[in-house]
Amino acid sequence: QVQLVESGGGLVQAGGSLRLSCVSSGTQFNINTMSWYRQAPGKQRELVAQIYNSGATKYVDSVKDRFTISRDDARSTVYLQMNSLKPEDTAVYYCAATRPPYASPNYWGQGIQVTVSS
Repeated sequence: QVQLVESGGGLVQAGGSLRLSCVSSGTQFNINTMSWYRQAPGKQRELVAQIYNSGATKYVDSVKDRFTISRDDARSTVYLQMNSLKPEDTAVYYCAATRPPYASPNYWGQGIQVTVSS
């Protein structure tokens, strides 16, 4: 069983920065693909950033060059550094783990609010 706990959310002004962290319990964190999703009010949940166990990353176009996903396997933690935040980044952010052989997340965090004021 894997548990994911997010931290680091909050209220920030447009143009500011936040760093989200997600700590995973359980074993073999290093084999997981780790992801950050977000869901804004009235919208579907979307994939924001993903990091594979190889270290390769991918991002949704709207956050490229502003957000950076990284992982520390020794600490079983994944991070999302968010810079140049915009009001449209306001959402609940979720950490997710995809453990092989699954192709989509099979573990989710509880979510954390990020609010960007204009």
